[in-house]
Amino acid sequence: MSDLQIRNLRPEEISIAVDWAAAEGWNPGLRDAACFAIPDAQGFFVGEIDGEPVATISCVNYDDRFAFLGFYIVRAGFRGAGHGLRIWNAAIAHAGRRVIGLDGVVAQQDNYKKSGFRLAYANIRYGGVVAAPSRPPADIVALDKIPFAMLEADDATVFPAPRSAFLRAWINAPGHIGRALMRDGKLAAWGVVRPCRAGYKIGPLVAGHRAAAEAIVQALLASVGHCEIVLDIPAPNRDAIALAEFLALKPIFETARMYTGPAPSLRLDRVFGVTSFELG
Repeated sequence: MSDLQIRNLRPEEISIAVDWAAAEGWNPGLRDAACFAIPDAQGFFVGEIDGEPVATISCVNYDDRFAFLGFYIVRAGFRGAGHGLRIWNAAIAHAGRRVIGLDGVVAQQDNYKKSGFRLAYANIRYGGVVAAPSRPPADIVALDKIPFAMLEADDATVFPAPRSAFLRAWINAPGHIGRALMRDGKLAAWGVVRPCRAGYKIGPLVAGHRAAAEAIVQALLASVGHCEIVLDIPAPNRDAIALAEFLALKPIFETARMYTGPAPSLRLDRVFGVTSFELG
């Protein structure tokens, strides 16, 4: 077996993992690489043979308690030689004693269980072409007009660790559009739509109830026009699934959300769209 050398991807090299994800059909966002480097610049790894990249993985440490694993890819032609296990072990070591989450291919659940991961729930990707509304709903404002502390507090109900720098970058990335719904001085719903290799993805999409989530979706659709839309939805949120079906979106595939420790206590009933399968 040729010697595999594992090193960190530099921030400007994270596009390698993103491009490979695109080749696997994961349809990443156009600005994902720049945003993904922000939470943990040391959390992306590449395995090389004679200087040629053959495997990638990420394990992003958000704080001293939580990490998220993604971009686990071994190039065709180099699989079955142990390269995947070696780079996997390097990523797991980077997380240390943190609880690690991942969105894995359903068929690989048993393999992840061998590494200590336990199933929490499924995430389902819905997609389809959706027409833009003739006019955006009332009471909608640009997301960057909302006090950031208010957004941070709301995000803490749906994500297991602080991710302030990432959120700022995600909201302000070129091509990303964020909208919020305010009711009685409180943040009722918010979301971001971003351009991808094909169409657009909405995520995060956070709301107290379906009507508020729908208002944000309609506002985001009004901003991008008639196009292909993707929503990644936690299966336990039946209202979110009902909204996707109302929009005539169809299931594309699903992932297994798994954790190495106790599943974080999150308001999944408020998650109408996951930010990213790669970073949680």
